[in-house]
Amino acid sequence: MKILLISSNSATTPYPVYPLGLSQIAAALRKAGHEVCQFDYLQQGQSLDALADTIHSFRPALIGISIRNIDNVNFLHEQKYIGVVKNIVQSIRQHTSVPVVLGGSGFSILPEEILAESGADYGIVGEGESALVDFVDRLAQGDYSDPASGRIEDRLIRPAASLMGVEISSAGYDPDLMKFYLQNGGMAAVQTKRGCSQRCTYCSYPFLEGSIIRCRDPQAVVDDIQMLMDEYGVHYIFFTDSVFNDTQKHHLPIIREMEKRRLCVPWTAFFTPAGLDDEEVALMKKTGLKAAEIGADAPSDIPLRKLGKSFLFKDIAACNDLFARHDVATAHYFMFGCPGETKETVAEGIENIRGLKRTVSFIFMGIRVLPHTALFETACREGMLEPEQKLLDPVYYISPAVEKTWLEETLASAFSGDRYCIYPPDSLDSNVQLLHQMGYVGSLWDMLLSSKDRRSRKRQ
Repeated sequence: MKILLISSNSATTPYPVYPLGLSQIAAALRKAGHEVCQFDYLQQGQSLDALADTIHSFRPALIGISIRNIDNVNFLHEQKYIGVVKNIVQSIRQHTSVPVVLGGSGFSILPEEILAESGADYGIVGEGESALVDFVDRLAQGDYSDPASGRIEDRLIRPAASLMGVEISSAGYDPDLMKFYLQNGGMAAVQTKRGCSQRCTYCSYPFLEGSIIRCRDPQAVVDDIQMLMDEYGVHYIFFTDSVFNDTQKHHLPIIREMEKRRLCVPWTAFFTPAGLDDEEVALMKKTGLKAAEIGADAPSDIPLRKLGKSFLFKDIAACNDLFARHDVATAHYFMFGCPGETKETVAEGIENIRGLKRTVSFIFMGIRVLPHTALFETACREGMLEPEQKLLDPVYYISPAVEKTWLEETLASAFSGDRYCIYPPDSLDSNVQLLHQMGYVGSLWDMLLSSKDRRSRKRQ
């Protein structure tokens, strides 16, 4: 079957991200004998005319649309993305009558609502590799009824079981897409595992990928890195795992395999502040670790505990100092207004952030509430939400002990003019995009922190 896969992502904050999930689906479909064309809405200048041309030239029998995010989770400057998906579906309907199926992490969070809103025919909830291949086979045999006559739930397809780690294959990287993303972000995405064993109260990762970590074969992961360097000239790797340094140390076989092959390429990943030491970071630095995104989330201990974190702020500061000793650029993401937040914890959090040395902090106000999370239950108990309330339109949790206007003004006053504390978190987006267009390869915080900054800057 000829299948057109569309990446609907239109976000460029803080830089365009290669549609890794879509390419993994493409690889699975090709392995099953199908012909696949990958269309990237962002790469094509968000042009529906370009999409129409692709539909007419490729003539697919099925179209899949990947939804990466529902919105930008920024309370101060909201951007909603489901309208983009709806426009894409409407455009498809003007040029072909083939079935349209949705999928992706964003879709799987709110599948019923998004399927109904978009006007698509079917949806894949969860991992798509085996589920979509099975769906295509059954669709060809006429096993699915007319979507117009079926309930929403009957049009949602869920995988029979999660893939084992070794079953998660390499992505079918597309040369044209890779060229675009290297020119506009400078990084190629690689996944080493799925699943998250953390218990953060606001996060949907355990729901989307499961709480059991499923690791890919380390040799296969490093083969991907080597291939990206050799075939595409990639000079920067972004590990997309929800947490790279999980408590079971699944990251170490990857790093040791890179060291064994004497493979050194600049890379970055998401880190939890706990469990690292100088020996590990030194080994990572030897393989090319250039920058680290630290999942701090809250800047004081009471909100950290309420978020289900297993660490305190002193651990965040120690982790930051650890990376600084090895000249690794760091970024922290802090949310104010968490459960347990008060005016006193806000003041404490501001001072804690200011006390961090040689790092960049991105400051968010409020937490986007998602279904299937403990935060959703908290918001219901506190009267912010109804248990049956739909969340396609963003709802943000802000502790009832702090008033929204006061919090916004307090954060603006505290971080105004501070180059290293970014509030609102998207305030530098246009500058970063310009740097990437000029050929800069790297992470946002590595741009903000020069080598001189990382060696000698002392923040008071």
